[in-house]
Amino acid sequence: MDHNKGGYRADVSVNTDDGGIIYAHANILGMASPAMKGLLKQSSRFRRQRSISILGVPHDAVRVFIRFLYSSCYGKKEMEEFVMHLLVLSHVYLVPQLKQECEKKLEHGLLTTENVVDIFQLALLCDAPRLSLICHRMILKNFKTVCSTTGWKVMKKSHPALEKELVESMIEEDNRQKERIKKVNERKIYLLLYEAMEALVHIYKDGCQTIGPSDKDFKENQAPCKYVACKGLELLVRHFAGCKLRVPGGCIHCKRMWQLLELHSRLCANSHTCRVPLCRNFKERIKKQSKKDEIRWKMLVKKILRTKRIAGAPFISSAKVSSLWQ
Repeated sequence: MDHNKGGYRADVSVNTDDGGIIYAHANILGMASPAMKGLLKQSSRFRRQRSISILGVPHDAVRVFIRFLYSSCYGKKEMEEFVMHLLVLSHVYLVPQLKQECEKKLEHGLLTTENVVDIFQLALLCDAPRLSLICHRMILKNFKTVCSTTGWKVMKKSHPALEKELVESMIEEDNRQKERIKKVNERKIYLLLYEAMEALVHIYKDGCQTIGPSDKDFKENQAPCKYVACKGLELLVRHFAGCKLRVPGGCIHCKRMWQLLELHSRLCANSHTCRVPLCRNFKERIKKQSKKDEIRWKMLVKKILRTKRIAGAPFISSAKVSSLWQ
């Protein structure tokens, strides 16, 4: 390729903005770009010098583009300066290798909150789904910052439908994030309830520190309890044993204990041998509960067991619970 007017055997002149001209060779341009080949065929064949026009982009960007058609090379600074123009040119003139390079450079450094809106629009126009997805994620992640950029303000005026779509996406993403946080918090609660059930059985079966069954011989200097929930549960059990308002609804602490005992009975597979208080009584009471309460408790038990399974810790299925409760 020769950019000089007297380029050796150049048979194509590429006209650019501001009257710029780049001289090149038709056979090389045609081999590198199918679209360019079609344009050259349409160009007049009666003149030795054929001519095509590439307008709307800087002259130097066209120069870098033509050079890439010859050598498949580009300069780092030139890519940084003209990456958006090169992306468009590579798409329009069907040069996939250059298009991939532009996308790669944008994905790994050249994409910023300042230019992401412009790049997003170009990615949609240039059929670059991966790049458009990356831009979309960056916009949502940095929504407040992006909304204050010039690119966003221009898009708001020129493409209000796209702006509306992005705002709706942000609202949906915000709702999804809130739902994820809600589920995470729920899983934490369900896991704590499961651990409380294990600690409850531990207290009434084996005893813990200074509390447990009457036949338990408590030794001094016992090893620390492995059940995290034991400490708080031990205080609750002591309160429940001595509270004068123990009836359901009479004391908030006792009410919590009643709920834990009922939850235990629903997880327990063998209430006849279970040493947790009132386990069998709750089993009988369950039969008389309303359908609404029954559904609510079943859903709670299901979520607790599923959370334990997801947590990846040793899981005790309902079929194996009997051995734990005994």
